[in-house]
Amino acid sequence: MIRVVLADDESVVRAGVRMILAADPGIEVVAEAGDGRTLVELVREHRPDVALVDIRMPDLDGLAATTEIRRTVPGTAVLIMTTFGRDSYIARALADGAAGFLLKTGDPREFLLAVRAAAEGGAYLSPRVAARVIGELAGDRLARGSAARERIDVLTRREREVLGLVGAGLSNAEIARRLHLVEGSVKTYVSTILGRLGVRNRVQAAVLAHEAGLADLG
Repeated sequence: MIRVVLADDESVVRAGVRMILAADPGIEVVAEAGDGRTLVELVREHRPDVALVDIRMPDLDGLAATTEIRRTVPGTAVLIMTTFGRDSYIARALADGAAGFLLKTGDPREFLLAVRAAAEGGAYLSPRVAARVIGELAGDRLARGSAARERIDVLTRREREVLGLVGAGLSNAEIARRLHLVEGSVKTYVSTILGRLGVRNRVQAAVLAHEAGLADLG
């Protein structure tokens, strides 16, 4: 069972997201919060697999809450929800260690996909958000690509294969099937890759894979 703490300052939104998640019998909302500080307290208390967090909340906004959760409860993956798609929000959320970014106006099925991906150690970007991120990367592709290729020089051939599939959006289980490995080995590879590249999570690793041209391996 995937345990989720849900946070949004609008009770109607929380009720709607709760109903979406209830459609999956493998997901359980264990607690809800209407502000950032209560969210952090509930995450510390319940230690959920995933925290689904609105970007704009009183007392402590979703971005600041993400930073605190990642610092104090690193085992909890954080997914950011918003009605906005501003690039500055996306960049900061990813830099703060968020496992994904969802638009509230997107397809409700994205919530289920995102929660499952985050709980499995993966990452999820709403397609509309991903398009913006890739568009930003395209603005300075040559410089970014050169720097990214230098960074991945520290990886072995197998680690580059795994990174390419992470960039293609595959989960650990999917990567294991693709490369004929056990899932535990993939988790070890991913952990090693993150450490060697100096990135905080799979989203940042995926962006680096795109910059280096490795995501085409997917």
